[in-house]
Amino acid sequence: MPMNSSTVGKSTKRFRHVAEKRWLMSYAAGIGEISANYYDVTKGLTAHPVFSVCPEWPVVLDAQRVEGSESMTTEEARSGVHASHDVLIHRPIRPNESLYTCATITSVEQRKAGAFQMMRLETRDEESNLIVSTHQGGLSRGVNVVGGDKAIESAPLLPKIPSGGQAARQFTIPVSAYAAHVYTECARIYNPIHTDRDVARAAGLPDIILHGTATLALAISCLVNNLLDGDAHRVKRYACRFSAMVLMPSTITLEVKGLADSHVWFTAYNMVGEPAIRDGYMEVR
Repeated sequence: MPMNSSTVGKSTKRFRHVAEKRWLMSYAAGIGEISANYYDVTKGLTAHPVFSVCPEWPVVLDAQRVEGSESMTTEEARSGVHASHDVLIHRPIRPNESLYTCATITSVEQRKAGAFQMMRLETRDEESNLIVSTHQGGLSRGVNVVGGDKAIESAPLLPKIPSGGQAARQFTIPVSAYAAHVYTECARIYNPIHTDRDVARAAGLPDIILHGTATLALAISCLVNNLLDGDAHRVKRYACRFSAMVLMPSTITLEVKGLADSHVWFTAYNMVGEPAIRDGYMEVR
């Protein structure tokens, strides 16, 4: 069965979460952060820039149930992979505040590899002020689109790397054998391809793999700690495309491709040299 482009313009339910201090600290611990900024409750906890994926996860699942999505079988829905992520932080998430998150499907298009869907997620506070907005792309491999390509808005463009920038810098990030299990519990993002070997292999994977958002969080942490003196509140926007698996245990090689004013471009390679994250970008305040 195909993906129906009639889902474009449809929205999910609104989900409420509380950014509990325990959850904020657990997320930081789940990616191995050691900075006291993420744990010292006496000074006001810092929410990791990638923490917003946590309240977004139930919303992403709910997007599979909007009107029109019943055209896809359960197996086809499971074939979806996280393809791209673009986050604009309007202000940092505050400890213990209520977060209200919903998503709208903004485009569906046929690609060679399958059906590509883009959604816009918005997380707001009690007064409906935007905290974080995310454009997330997903690819359902081998699935066709019915109804033709459709879009109500385009994903935001990213600045291109300027020529003649600074020389590339590299950092090595270790990934433990249990990184996916720890991240699953600390982020509260449950997908068995990251924790259950039988499910991963049934999906055509060689073994369990690290979450794309965990790989992204590790990369952003590395950039914050090495380029921003550990000040995560300076992160305004980050974006990337996910393109290769990270197995465990392993190492990730983070290469800074360009630096210009408030902009950073990067690529994260897995242990065999494939770009797990390509077109990585971070804008700072």
